[in-house]
Amino acid sequence: MEWKPHAAALAAQATHPLSPWWAPATDVPRHVLVPRWFTPGPLGWTAVDGPADKETWAAAAYADTTLVTRVGPVHVDQAAPGQTVTGLPTSSSTLPSLVVSMLEHGRLAPGLRLLDVATGSGYSAALACHRLGDEMVTTLDVDAYLSEAAAERLERIGYHPDVVTADATAELPGVFDRIVSMVSVPRIPVSWLRGLSPQGRLVTTIAGTGLIVTADKTPDGGATGRIEWDRASFMAARSSADYPPRLDELFAASTEDGEVALSPFPVLDVMQAWELWSMLSLTAPGIEHRTGTDDHGGRLAWMLHPDGSWAWARTAPGERTATVHQGGPRRLYDLLDEIRWRWLEHGELPVYGAQVTISPDGETTLSRGGWAATL
Repeated sequence: MEWKPHAAALAAQATHPLSPWWAPATDVPRHVLVPRWFTPGPLGWTAVDGPADKETWAAAAYADTTLVTRVGPVHVDQAAPGQTVTGLPTSSSTLPSLVVSMLEHGRLAPGLRLLDVATGSGYSAALACHRLGDEMVTTLDVDAYLSEAAAERLERIGYHPDVVTADATAELPGVFDRIVSMVSVPRIPVSWLRGLSPQGRLVTTIAGTGLIVTADKTPDGGATGRIEWDRASFMAARSSADYPPRLDELFAASTEDGEVALSPFPVLDVMQAWELWSMLSLTAPGIEHRTGTDDHGGRLAWMLHPDGSWAWARTAPGERTATVHQGGPRRLYDLLDEIRWRWLEHGELPVYGAQVTISPDGETTLSRGGWAATL
């Protein structure tokens, strides 16, 4: 494959010629790191074999898009070409522009030791090795197969970082000047603070939100920083082969009437309204969102929570309000409406741009304009 022109085109999307990440983006052959991937379809995720169709392979590998490489416990390397599997994505090669953005937030420079959390395909580790040198990069993943496959493919293209299989939230394999995570965490693990050198910097996202945390270590062993104004969403860190199953039983039960009320707002896809979704996730972590339409074209939305709370709402065609049904210990849709009222009253929500304070024991507090939330 003549991959260099494809990589140059990708670099033009992911970064710019004056960026220190321009050369890594143009020189790393991403297709070698992602020879196979899953594509979504109505019945599940279908395995695609890149070498079987090099044009398709080049188009996918050098597009600024995320390529799913693992669904549930099944890695695409272990699936037959054309095989369809069901489940939630559990690993991927993240879209390159987002990888570059996270590395930029890390303020990396030669001479700094990096821990790249979530090896995945190895693409972020390859970019970092190009910029920092192999000996300055450690990359970690919870999945042994992912680590082994990435190490072999990285070696094939000339990069030799230290590749470690470990739980990202457990003790780290050393001390690092920078920790940049390509998975999200519910709050900053204490082990990251212990594994961060004095004046070191960490970059991650908060699980269930679009919030990027950047924080610098403080003399007391904690860290301070901010929620960046740009946004990102990653898979949540996991310590086992798969994520917990979806709340299908609660979803089925949510067809009951429950308490019925009228919302002054139309149904929306919460997860596409980043600021709203992030604020709601901080207020009530763990909500599962689903959307759909009914036979008459009405917009539907469901909110489900592991504590047994549920809500569903419908906006009829041509209407601007929603009929809401709720049950369980909490009224999830009421929480959503409270946040939407705040959004209208203030013209914004306080999550983006918030200050971040992390105590030495990992307690993470966000604050802005009199608002505060502790994770």
